Amino acid sequence: METAWWKEAVVYQIYPRSFMDSNADGIGDLKGITSRLDYLKELGIDVIWLSPVYQSPNDDNGYDISDYRAIMQEFGTMADFDEMLAGIHARGMKLVMDLVVNHTSDEHAWFVESRKSRENPYRDYYIWREGKDGGAPNNWGSWFSGSAWQYDGRTDMYYLHLFSKKQPDLNWDNPKVREEVFSMMNWWCEKGIDGFRMDVISLISKKPGLPDGDVAPGALYGDSGCANGPRVHEYLQEMNRAVLSRYDLMTVGECAGVTVEEAKKYASLNGKELNMVFQFEHVELCDGPLGKWTDRRVDLKAFKQVMSKWQTELAGKAWNSLFLENHDQPRSVSRFGNDDPQYRAVCAKMLATCLHMMQGTPYVYQGEELGMTNCPFRTLEDFRDIESLNAFQELTQAGKAAPEEIMGYLRLRGRDNARTPMQWDDSENAGFTAGTPWIMVNPNYRQINAKKELADPDSVFHYYQKLIALRKQEKIMVYGTYALLEPDSGSLYVYTRTLGTKTLLVICNFTKEEVPYSVPEEYADAKVLIGNYTRSYAQGNITLKPYEALVLKCG
Repeated sequence: METAWWKEAVVYQIYPRSFMDSNADGIGDLKGITSRLDYLKELGIDVIWLSPVYQSPNDDNGYDISDYRAIMQEFGTMADFDEMLAGIHARGMKLVMDLVVNHTSDEHAWFVESRKSRENPYRDYYIWREGKDGGAPNNWGSWFSGSAWQYDGRTDMYYLHLFSKKQPDLNWDNPKVREEVFSMMNWWCEKGIDGFRMDVISLISKKPGLPDGDVAPGALYGDSGCANGPRVHEYLQEMNRAVLSRYDLMTVGECAGVTVEEAKKYASLNGKELNMVFQFEHVELCDGPLGKWTDRRVDLKAFKQVMSKWQTELAGKAWNSLFLENHDQPRSVSRFGNDDPQYRAVCAKMLATCLHMMQGTPYVYQGEELGMTNCPFRTLEDFRDIESLNAFQELTQAGKAAPEEIMGYLRLRGRDNARTPMQWDDSENAGFTAGTPWIMVNPNYRQINAKKELADPDSVFHYYQKLIALRKQEKIMVYGTYALLEPDSGSLYVYTRTLGTKTLLVICNFTKEEVPYSVPEEYADAKVLIGNYTRSYAQGNITLKPYEALVLKCG
């Protein structure tokens, strides 16, 4: 298999608003990030993915951009950015920026012009349509609840917004839009950044004619059907020619609705589009009648089936991204494991082992390396995320569920779980800020924090450090082929990685029970590569402890 630095890298995602505040205004900032770079270097991180830091009115926490070439004032200045980038590079790490080009803010200069008149030169930068039958042009719903269309009385037309009404969709069918986007990307590349994570990039090509979408049972609106649209690969190949192929970049596309077959196009090893994609099949496994708003748990057999499908079907054709949590997902130890204090640490280590031993580029979300958990939000006023707040209003008003039931779903699945401040130490506000934090701090910060874990050689942090170091030593972790064992076990996730004459056997217990396992005979001479319990290994039958992870190496 062809080697590449981005295949061998481990990525750490920073959500700037919640990482580190340097000026006591309660909001994380660029100087705060710079002050913590040594921590990330100690963890062993290769690449930092930075959620958006561009100028924004913050309707969707920076994913509504009003100026792509300026820094959000709350986060600092372009000089602060340059200092941070230099600090990252000085430590041998790389920086991947978030690229948000499916939509802009409605306060972006292009949209300010676009809405002035039907004849404005910028009108066609966005998607405007006449109303139909006294209402919206079609039945599409926004991902953030409500219609995907906003009426604008100035020109008596509607504009499309697949997300917030303050996030109008760009018209990628307009070549001028593509030129503007590519010019901006080249500008950042010339600054010295090392890649892009592309927000909802699979949605940029809309169906011709914008037809009504299918309405799922119980849904209030139709599906836009924009995922993997008809010209998306054409546009990404054009982007590759105009920008990506000119630099040594890491590129990852957030591809909602992506299938294995589509992923082979987006992330083909021929290098015509992107290096890899984020797919969401494994985190959508327990979705219910209200979509993500559910209290269902992930079924292990289904989880193994989905993860194995992506491992085996992309092998030799495209590259996987490996993640269990990010800024849009709840905390993985609360979702896939057990955040009870008795089990939290071993469970966080088990999940990390299961993920990092697979083929693909692993992503660590800030605080995941500490085993941070979901936050016990008390009331609706504790939430900040537009998706959660809108869902509560829409679902309660439509009578889909009682308010307290929806609150339970928000606590389990809401995006704010990942956005509470990074837990640095046991001082007030977890050492994140000397001011009032923009969102509540998880009250368990006195038990779970970086200072405490750095001092404890058996901590989740040090386990992540070992996993990341192993990845640099063991090429089999990066390039080995994957095979699932025990597909029908509802307790164990067991798989192998093979490269040449070497094999790894990865055994993970996803339960709080002790589970027996008969190790195959060929592992008679195996050595323990890593595990989250101290144990000696003798060939034959073993009994796995609660949430135990064990990796054996042969050859």
